[in-house]
Amino acid sequence: MDFKDATVYITVKDHSVSGETFQLLLNEELQLLKTHPQPLSDDLSRYYDSDDYISHTDGKRSLFEKLYHVVKEKALRDKVKLIENFHAAKGNLLDIGAGTGDFLVEAKYHGWSVIGIEPSAKAKALAQSKQIRFAESLAEIEDHTMDVITMWHVLEHVPDIESHIAELKRVLKPDGVIVIAVPNYNSHDAKHYGIYWAAYDVPRHLWHFSKTAIKKLFAVQELELIKILPMKFDSFYVSLLSEKYKTGKMNFFKGFINGLRSNMKAKKNLEYSSHIYVLKNAKN
Repeated sequence: MDFKDATVYITVKDHSVSGETFQLLLNEELQLLKTHPQPLSDDLSRYYDSDDYISHTDGKRSLFEKLYHVVKEKALRDKVKLIENFHAAKGNLLDIGAGTGDFLVEAKYHGWSVIGIEPSAKAKALAQSKQIRFAESLAEIEDHTMDVITMWHVLEHVPDIESHIAELKRVLKPDGVIVIAVPNYNSHDAKHYGIYWAAYDVPRHLWHFSKTAIKKLFAVQELELIKILPMKFDSFYVSLLSEKYKTGKMNFFKGFINGLRSNMKAKKNLEYSSHIYVLKNAKN
């Protein structure tokens, strides 16, 4: 991907760990944003060194974290239903960026043969305590063995997207399904909060996607985008965090109102805070 002539879309701050500032560069053709500079792989781990990274901790310390987990329980059930809508026959399910393993626990309960990949040793240890099996990387997965591959808010963390998508194609069965969830920088809550929008989450989020970006990036590997679905809860979660970054306080009322407003506007323009993208092999 060429970002040599890219324009600066916005300059944003790492609000949760380092306080450092990063530019987001826009590739016009792909409508894809790239975090600049991107940390070197050896340096990236320090940007995740925060107890506020809930997906890596199972934390339930504050009211916010408790609410997060209440919503998460329903979301887990909905995710399993979603994948079964697009791949009714239960088989092998790979979840990349499995975190503390709760989605795989739910999928396993419903009859899927599950395996995860998770770079965080802390999160993986929690998942393994729940009897979840892990591979170290995609390289360990055999060709054309996965019926479903899921990445729930993970693709934005992957350094080399193009080679990663090629690997997804390699391990997917000819009739398999890939389910990707990522934030949407074209949403109302992104535009409303601007530099304080929590889902930019630099530099942990190396990339920032539009519908065009997902469609074009996966089309290179003949993976066809067949469905786009909204993640309506995300607007509330992201708006709450954005209020905290903007004002220093967790203003639940304003966060709720702005999250609701974002979803209402998205009913018309179909630009939700986050989207789920369902992809299949275009050629079996």
